[in-house]
Amino acid sequence: MRFDDSLKTVLSADMNSGFGAQSAWRQLVDLMGRGRIGDDEPSLARLRLLRQAVPVEVRAASARALAFASPPAALVGLFAEDDLAVSAPVLRTARLTGAEWTALLPRLKPESRAVLRHRRDLPADVERGLASFGPSDFVLPYDAPVADAPLAANDAAPPVVAAPASPVPFMAPPPPLATADMPAPRVFPDEAPPEPVAGAEGGFQIADLVARIDAFQRQRGPADAAPRTARTPAEPVGSFRFDTDSRGVICAVDGVSRGALIGASLALGAPQGAVRVDAVMTGALRQRQRFAGARLDIGGQSDAAGAWRVAGTPQFDPATGRFTGYAATARRPRSDEEATPVPGRVAPDSLRQLVHELRTPTNAIAGFAELIEAQLLGPVAPVYRDHALTIRDSALKLLGAIDDLDTAARIEGKALDLRPTPVAIQPMLERIAQDLAPLAALRGTALDIHPMGDHAAFTDDRTLERLLSRLLAALTAAAASGERIDIAEAPAPDGQVALCFARPSALGTGGEEALLSIDSDVVDAEGAPLLGTGFALRLARNLAAELGGELLFGEHLLTLRLPAALDDRVGQATN
Repeated sequence: MRFDDSLKTVLSADMNSGFGAQSAWRQLVDLMGRGRIGDDEPSLARLRLLRQAVPVEVRAASARALAFASPPAALVGLFAEDDLAVSAPVLRTARLTGAEWTALLPRLKPESRAVLRHRRDLPADVERGLASFGPSDFVLPYDAPVADAPLAANDAAPPVVAAPASPVPFMAPPPPLATADMPAPRVFPDEAPPEPVAGAEGGFQIADLVARIDAFQRQRGPADAAPRTARTPAEPVGSFRFDTDSRGVICAVDGVSRGALIGASLALGAPQGAVRVDAVMTGALRQRQRFAGARLDIGGQSDAAGAWRVAGTPQFDPATGRFTGYAATARRPRSDEEATPVPGRVAPDSLRQLVHELRTPTNAIAGFAELIEAQLLGPVAPVYRDHALTIRDSALKLLGAIDDLDTAARIEGKALDLRPTPVAIQPMLERIAQDLAPLAALRGTALDIHPMGDHAAFTDDRTLERLLSRLLAALTAAAASGERIDIAEAPAPDGQVALCFARPSALGTGGEEALLSIDSDVVDAEGAPLLGTGFALRLARNLAAELGGELLFGEHLLTLRLPAALDDRVGQATN
């Protein structure tokens, strides 16, 4: 019989020291969050006691760790009682039933309920419960001013005016005065506002007041109803100001629409609805330090939407020295500041990141397959050694395709590292032909390299080798049985060297556009490039352009032109 003594081990540790309390907090939260101990009241009381000695950073880290677990409702409620930096990660990821959420809503703070309002996976009854808290959550707090000097003992207190027993009669506002730039209000003599009729017990009926308001609104007209200080859409906003409270929650905005900003917290680096806060502001808030040049991104269609650069100054109470919040200003980024990703660089950078993530596991697969095939991990049956060899060969082909994707991304991102040197062409072609001999034998073809003498190209040797290997592999895979691929020197302009390659009949006689989109015709051929013949030809063409040359597509020949290493006109090297 097995039993879990994890709780007993945690409770036997020292919880009086700061480190011991933090360690016990982490372990108890992990055990309860993963269901290894019960969420009974003694355990929750012990967590509340430990919470007083655990810093907010440690509590926030524990909350983020619960995103990978399924914490019970009682533990979610305990974290919901904490600061927003601690409660928000749990509230964003917790999975509770509708009844549990409904029971938890009254215990939440307004900012915690604001976090739940951004979730789209809550049941309908929970969303209705959140909507019922709207009148109380969206009320701005107001502290009444305190008199500078207290009243003397013999001063009489001001009399308290009792509220009237009946509603105050509705008084229509006077019509606005007509000026030179404001037209006079329209008058509808046939539709006078109805006079309110007093009830039997005094006061007026609500229906009478509503009718009078409706008549007054119709008399104003649409032109008078629009505020005259509204900002026109053509007038852009260049800056605005905002203030936060001591927890970093934005509580006041001046200069732009505040709907998207009010309630957003500088303590959260994750997206908060349409607002995303830079980590610079999050770190400065923890240290109560100034910050400048921080980024703030606001979504939506309001005048506050877009990218901003923010500078903030911490504010402290002069009497107590306590931190009271930030006073910050936001401005549009200048043209020399890279406020948004540069167009054309997002896709190459993302592709290179994907290539990096693919290359690592593929290398590991090839390495383990090689260990199995070589029996370095122990004896292996011959059938499994054959399977390991097949896996290794497939992984090596996949690595070649990954390298091609990386090269294509570097070309598009202008990040190809080229170091031109004189490169002899014929020896390189012979090495590549020797490497492609198994593929040529499989296809029943051969590469026929004609003598080229000592002609050399002034180019990057690694890039040229990749270009020729991908081009010759695509041509060899497309060749029919008994068809030979001739490679010879071709006439070239001064300062260039040219090679011509016989075009296999399977590629047809179409022009460049037809040839580069020929994947569908030869993709099923045995030994064809993994990414397709069209991709291999496009890669070769782009590499030729990067090397300062070009790849021309003729009806029967492909011609590659590259800078020559020797200029025949002056008899000296071009470099």
